[in-house]
Amino acid sequence: MQSVICLFVASIAVAVFLPGSCVQTVIGLYGETIEVPCNNGNNKQDGIIFTKWKYVKDDGTPGDLLVKQAVKEQATVSATDGYKNRVSIAANSSLLISQGSLTDQRVFTCMVVSFSNLEEFPVEVKVYKKPSTPVIKNKAKELENEKLTRLGECVVESANPAADLTWMKNNQPLVDDGKTVIIRSTVTKDPITGLSSSSSSLEYTARKEDVTSQFTCTAKHKMGVNQVSAPETFPIHYPTETVNLQVVSQSPIREGDDVTLKCQADGNPPPTSFNFNIKGKKVTVTDKNVYTLTGVTRDDSGVYKCSLLDNDVMESTQIVTVSFLDVSLNPTGKVLKKFGENLVVSLEKNASNEANVTWTKDNRKLDKLPDFSQLTYSDAGLYVCNVSIEGIRQSLSFELTVEGVPRITSLTKQRSYDGKHKVLTCEAEGSPKPDVQWSVNGTNDETSYVNGKATFKLTVVPSKNLTVSCLVTNNLGYDTKDISVFSQKNADGTEQAKVIVGVVVGLFLAAALVGLIYWLYIKKTRQGTWKTGEKEAGTSEESKKLEENNHKADV
Repeated sequence: MQSVICLFVASIAVAVFLPGSCVQTVIGLYGETIEVPCNNGNNKQDGIIFTKWKYVKDDGTPGDLLVKQAVKEQATVSATDGYKNRVSIAANSSLLISQGSLTDQRVFTCMVVSFSNLEEFPVEVKVYKKPSTPVIKNKAKELENEKLTRLGECVVESANPAADLTWMKNNQPLVDDGKTVIIRSTVTKDPITGLSSSSSSLEYTARKEDVTSQFTCTAKHKMGVNQVSAPETFPIHYPTETVNLQVVSQSPIREGDDVTLKCQADGNPPPTSFNFNIKGKKVTVTDKNVYTLTGVTRDDSGVYKCSLLDNDVMESTQIVTVSFLDVSLNPTGKVLKKFGENLVVSLEKNASNEANVTWTKDNRKLDKLPDFSQLTYSDAGLYVCNVSIEGIRQSLSFELTVEGVPRITSLTKQRSYDGKHKVLTCEAEGSPKPDVQWSVNGTNDETSYVNGKATFKLTVVPSKNLTVSCLVTNNLGYDTKDISVFSQKNADGTEQAKVIVGVVVGLFLAAALVGLIYWLYIKKTRQGTWKTGEKEAGTSEESKKLEENNHKADV
């Protein structure tokens, strides 16, 4: 790498010339070959006798390096010091110095002698070296809250010129304010190589929120891109300000559960030992922050506390509630009662909070438990009582059976759809399910039994009038009822008689209606005669017609 500077204006690999006399500057890299141009590489070979490179020694005296005759291929090295084996000349007359070091930072002069002139071109050489990656050393083990503490020392080595160091927190530069942030920087040189090492110490006043802060050190150098150290974080020590007690258990807490009390403090480092107040009794635990209650009961409900070993005032409180549910149902199991009897159902419950009660009958939800003051057959079934609070549920049940002597509630008859048969229906109540016996033979059409109600049907074709009995029985008793059934022939005669009577009655009503209409007509006509001065009895013709109509009505 090579740079040319005139009047202290640096530019990488570029020569800058200003009007008047100036010294050209070349920047070389440490450890690499440095190329020092002669007249910026603009030498014309025509007329040149020789080119000579010389330099200024450390004591200020001039010294020769080499001479290149125009008529010779090889240059003659005249240096006798450290440059003897390190210098050579390029085709464009540039001086080449191998293994550049800081001792090469001096002025070199190119002298060009021609038949008509002698010119000298001085060039100042500067050697740069990129610093090592910055490293934070002597790091603090921890920082104390709001206390100025030496955080660490940032170091970069072997640079030329010396690197500038900047402390960063979360990628933002820290500024020395002399109070909360103090930065001290130093630069040292290696006596052999002359390279510089930079170091910067940081004293920092930390706060709680710095527990997640990242601290880095950035090295800035003329060689280009900044270099950044690996980020460092530091634990922040601060005293406890609050204590928090947690109840670790499934919710809700039920009898028989294990309950763990966990005490936490916000100090750093956090305390590891605590005092637990177990319903008024002080229990100290060391090297842990938990206390476990095993197999809790309702008697373990109450107030629990925890505090620091050295500060009972700084405490935290929790109320532990153990949920419980006691339920008693009377009666339970199988219950046998008689029809019309009374059944008393009692439910007793004791719970840690308000319990929810629901009833079902034969898996169907009930709005409420039925009134069992007078049992009916429909009351029979499986009753389940569900009692629950949050997290706890109990179910109790009883199966009610209602028994009674069968009783016939209805015995009816009707024609079949085709009009050729009679269908008898006998309805009865009773439990256990009653059996039926008919006094006549027939076809049993269907039988049903629901909620203590039985329905029996019999289809018969009577050949004469008869009385049919329905007998229902179970193991508790029986009941019977009769019904009259007419044969098909008598039933048809009866129907014909009913038709004749209906016709006669209809004719009689029609004659009466005609007479009523005529009477209304005569009445209206007489009223008109009175208005015209005629006799009240009317004309002789009208009287005659009236007598004829009356005679017909009498017949």
